[in-house]
Amino acid sequence: MILKSINTIKKNISKSSFKTDTEEILFFKEIKPQFTSKLIYFNMIYKIEMKRPNGGNRILKKYYHNELLKLKSFFDNELEFYQYYRSGSTYLDYKYFQRGKFDIKLALDNYYFETDITFSTSHDFKVAQILANDLIQLYLENQLVMIENKDSGEKSQRKPNIKLMWTGSKVALIELLYALHSEGVFNNGALDLKDIAEYFEHIFEVDLGQYRRAFLEIRARKSERTKFITSLNETLLKRMDNADDIV
Repeated sequence: MILKSINTIKKNISKSSFKTDTEEILFFKEIKPQFTSKLIYFNMIYKIEMKRPNGGNRILKKYYHNELLKLKSFFDNELEFYQYYRSGSTYLDYKYFQRGKFDIKLALDNYYFETDITFSTSHDFKVAQILANDLIQLYLENQLVMIENKDSGEKSQRKPNIKLMWTGSKVALIELLYALHSEGVFNNGALDLKDIAEYFEHIFEVDLGQYRRAFLEIRARKSERTKFITSLNETLLKRMDNADDIV
């Protein structure tokens, strides 16, 4: 499904050109990596599980820990770009996320020269790797948590067996944050917006950044201001209408 989606997007891109440089950068920095990262993620999970050794929990824990170390190695090798991307910097976007604007002095990977330059930039695949590694790390940590719980022989009703990670956009989470605060669903409506934001950042391990400024941008949308909330509503109604859906 992912490959078909990527091929469809590629065909659409080949038929039309981007209107502005900003539009091209947005596509290769934020949109395409969302698809490519899922392809990397599922492929890596398949490889990890296919190579999983037979043995007890001690062997499995060591195996999953080694896989986590491999992820750390990637981040160490790509530390400069990782910091650039995570900090939300944009001053090198014109080199990183525009086709044909690569800089040989940026220590490019060899695979870049074998890619389709009409559908790739020097760093869009690196963004996809970062997003995929976040998901892979979450998967491995969840496996380790389940092994730990199995070792202890205890299943706590208070502590969940898996770790939740917000994989939607930050803007969507901010929209949800303001909706819940406006509805007053926490502490009888007495909780401050800042406290809820800090709780979300802690529980989901995400940096919401300047969420008040982001809300102003959401409020200024010319159409569909509550894009995420509307999508939630439509998705839930669709599930309710589907009689065959699993409750």
